[in-house]
Amino acid sequence: MRNLFLLLAIFMASLNLRPIITSVAPLLGTMQSDLGMSGLTASLLTTLPVLCMGIFAPLATALRDRFGLERTIFIALLIITGATAFRGIVSSVTILVVTALVGGIGISLAGPLLSGFIKKYFPTKPGIVSIYSASMTLGAALASALSIPIYNRSHHSFGLTLSCWAILGIVALFVWSAFLRNRAGQQSPGRSRLPIRNKRALLLTLFFGLMSSMFYSLTAWISPIAHSFGHSAASAAVLLTVFTLIQIPVSLTIPTLVARTGKRRFFLIFCSISELIGVLLILFHLPMLAAVICLGIGAGGLFPLALMLPIVETNTSEEAGAWSAMSQCGGYIIGALGPLLVGAIYDGTGSFSAALLVMLAIIVTMIGVQLLITGRKAEAHASS
Repeated sequence: MRNLFLLLAIFMASLNLRPIITSVAPLLGTMQSDLGMSGLTASLLTTLPVLCMGIFAPLATALRDRFGLERTIFIALLIITGATAFRGIVSSVTILVVTALVGGIGISLAGPLLSGFIKKYFPTKPGIVSIYSASMTLGAALASALSIPIYNRSHHSFGLTLSCWAILGIVALFVWSAFLRNRAGQQSPGRSRLPIRNKRALLLTLFFGLMSSMFYSLTAWISPIAHSFGHSAASAAVLLTVFTLIQIPVSLTIPTLVARTGKRRFFLIFCSISELIGVLLILFHLPMLAAVICLGIGAGGLFPLALMLPIVETNTSEEAGAWSAMSQCGGYIIGALGPLLVGAIYDGTGSFSAALLVMLAIIVTMIGVQLLITGRKAEAHASS
């Protein structure tokens, strides 16, 4: 019963880490025309949270040392829920940007510490990270898919559409309030430091960055690429939905297989090759649906593995949190630059071909980093 409650806590917390970002994306065009929002301001609504997820990630370990792991996650959820709800109380362009910033800070605190939470309560079951990643993907998919229907049913109310996701936060806060009553074992035994001089931690950070740059580039540009290849706007939107939804079962399956077999190298490279095939299919104008399925399998597997690696590489929840904070700090900052790079290349060349070649180079580099991360020693450690 206790383990079921812990899994519920992980599920509900993770479910809240993406709706404040993905609920905006389907409405961006409409918001620009109705609110007189510039393209730069509109891009901030999705770019700011991702940058904050990187910049403020190291703050998570400092707050955990002061308030304890569970209380800090509760605080993070409170920040995310408050920022989301505030969009319904006051509706303006300035508030949208400010809440994107504040929500990003909340996500930056919860993200790394959930890895520490898994390490603390499930030290021998790193595959539990599949609940974390799949729930996060589910939250992103729900907010993205339902924003337009909610907007239409709410008489075109941006405030109600964007703030209704605070309901998920309220439920999560109710679940996590149970940890506030338990004072024992809340404080960390000492001050944590980011492993900035650890070569393996640096490699994990680089991997997280390359993985994130691919993920956010694909999320931002799959629909425009499909549209440029002759797909209708509706068809392009369906392809993005397929890319997102296929990640849910994959993110549930891959970490479990890795935890059981210990074959991290195989599954990391398998997922990267899947992304490589997907990009090649697009580059040679082959069936877009097959490409999107390959890309979804790759992205769906790589993200939970990036979350899982700091857990299996460390011995304590404090270490896992510190390693996760560093990998997400550098990783999300690099990841936020991915869509901007693709956009700049497209603007400069007028074609997506050059951008797709850059994506191929990123994937090949990522495979090289994965080979460095996973050696015989690492495989033996993972299977023990």
